[in-house]
Amino acid sequence: MKITLNPNEELVQTVKAGLEKTGGYCPCRMEKTEENKCMCKEFREQIEDENFEGYCHCMLYYKSND
Repeated sequence: MKITLNPNEELVQTVKAGLEKTGGYCPCRMEKTEENKCMCKEFREQIEDENFEGYCHCMLYYKSND
């Protein structure tokens, strides 16, 4: 398993700027809850699934099964 940043540097900069504005909460989510703090609960659970390969909700991180 490998977690990497999205290769799209512009998207990464946009999401990181959003994270700074929200205090570390996913800028794609409306609620500022602990579940939405980056790295969000949804993606942490997806990481645990050995069959999951793909991006987190805001497309900042990518999990590959290499």
